[in-house]
Amino acid sequence: MSRSVRPRRAAAGVVALTAAVFLAACTPGSNTASDDGTAAPTDPDEIVTDVASMGEQTLVVWDQEVRGGQKAQIERLNAAFEEQYPNITIERVSQSNDDLQTTLRLALTGNDAPDVTQANNARSQMGQFVGAEQIVPLDAYAEAYGWIERYPESVLQATSYSTDGVTFGEGSLYGLPQVGEVVGVYYSNSELAELGLEVPQTWADFEAQLATIRDAGQTPLLLGNLDQWPATHYFGPIQGALVDPEQIRTLGFGNEGASWTTPENVEAATRIQQWAQSGYFNEGFNGADYDATWQSFTEGAGVYLIGGSWLGADIEAAMGEDAGFFAPPPVEAGQGPRTTGGIGIPFTITSQAANPDLAAAYIDFITSEEAMAILAEEGNMPAVDAAEHMPDGGLQRDIFNAYSEVTENGELLPYLDWATPTMGTTLGQNLQALMAGETTPQAFTEALEADYAEFVQSNG
Repeated sequence: MSRSVRPRRAAAGVVALTAAVFLAACTPGSNTASDDGTAAPTDPDEIVTDVASMGEQTLVVWDQEVRGGQKAQIERLNAAFEEQYPNITIERVSQSNDDLQTTLRLALTGNDAPDVTQANNARSQMGQFVGAEQIVPLDAYAEAYGWIERYPESVLQATSYSTDGVTFGEGSLYGLPQVGEVVGVYYSNSELAELGLEVPQTWADFEAQLATIRDAGQTPLLLGNLDQWPATHYFGPIQGALVDPEQIRTLGFGNEGASWTTPENVEAATRIQQWAQSGYFNEGFNGADYDATWQSFTEGAGVYLIGGSWLGADIEAAMGEDAGFFAPPPVEAGQGPRTTGGIGIPFTITSQAANPDLAAAYIDFITSEEAMAILAEEGNMPAVDAAEHMPDGGLQRDIFNAYSEVTENGELLPYLDWATPTMGTTLGQNLQALMAGETTPQAFTEALEADYAEFVQSNG
C-alpha cells in the first residue's frame, strides 16, 4: 500500500500548531508530553469523552479485520460511530495481518502513523512499540471509561507492559481487544459420519483417528504453512497435551524459570514431526497458502483443520450446519482441555495520534457492551461477556462452548511467539524445518532454548 502522507482535517476553529506546541498544551482534554517525550493522557478528570464537542475531525484507523465476519463487524461499528458522531470521519485502512505487521513498523518510525491501530501484543510488536514510546499507555483512559471493570484481569494482563517494554503481563495497559480466541479443531459432520467416526474424547483417540483417516485414503489434517506461523497452532495443542501448563506459560510470556529442552518438549517436537512423516498432512503443506488451505477444507479437501476461532464465521458461511468445532481433547477423559488461545489483536493509540482523546473514545465504542453484541451477531466471539451472547446453535455455539470449556475447566495457553521479540521467526522457521525432516526434535528445542535463554538473560 502507498505510504504517502495523508492530509488530516483539523478540528473546527483550531489553528494549526506544531507538534511540540500541541503536546505541551495543558487545557482540559489535551495530552501533555511526559518526561520521556511520549504523548501520554493527562488526569482522567481532564480527558474529553464527549466526541460531539470535538469539532470536525478525521480519525485514521488501521486494522486487519479483512475476513467476512471480522470485516462485517468493524464496518458496522465504524458506520455506527460516524452516525452517532457526524462530526467525525473515520479513515479506515484495512490490511492482512502480515501486511499490517510490516507497514505499521515502518509507519511508527516515520511521520505517517495512524491514530488508532491494531498491534499484536507479542514482545516482537507491542513490547517493542512500548519500549520505543511509539504507542501510549491507556491507564488514564481505562479509569475514565471503566475498562478495568469491563475486562477480566487475565485479558488485561495480555496487553500490559512496564513502560520500558521489559516486563510483560503487568504494568500499564496499552491495548484493548474486541474478541477472545481459542485454537481448536474444525471438522465436517458428514465426513466423520462417512468414516464411522465421532468427535474424539481423549488425545489418544484423536491421534488414532488420524491414522484411520489416512488409511481410508483421505487427508486427516489440512495445513497451509507458507508463512510459517500457522504450524505453531498445530504444535501448541500437542505441547499442551504433553507439557505442564505452568511451564508453557513461563515460556510463552518470556519469563525466567523454564526450559525448552525438557524431555516433554522434545516429545512434543517428536510428535509433530511424526505426524508429518506419517502423511497426516496435505501434500506440500509447508508451501501452501494459509487462506487457500482453510478454504479448501470447506470444500472437502480434508477431514480436520486445526485453527483459531477467528475462522468460524467464514467456515460456517461456507459449510452451514455441516461444520463443527471442538477443543483439542484432554489426555484423560474428564480433564479440562489445554490449548493455545487468548485475545484478538488489540487496538492501541499511537504516540502520533492527532487527538488521543478521540482515539480512546473510538476504542471504547468498539469494545462496549453494545459492540460485543454486534460482534456475536457477525459470528465473532466477544472477549468479554461471551456467555451472554452464546449463539442458539451451529458452529459458533460449538466455538463459544469450546472457549468456555477451556477457560473455565481447562488451560488457555499463551501464543508462543509472545515470548521474545524474535521467537515468532525462530519458532516458525525451525518448526517448518522440523516438519520437513530437515532438523531433529532435539535440535529444534535447542534452537528455541537459545532464543528464550538469551532474551531472559538480557531482559533482567
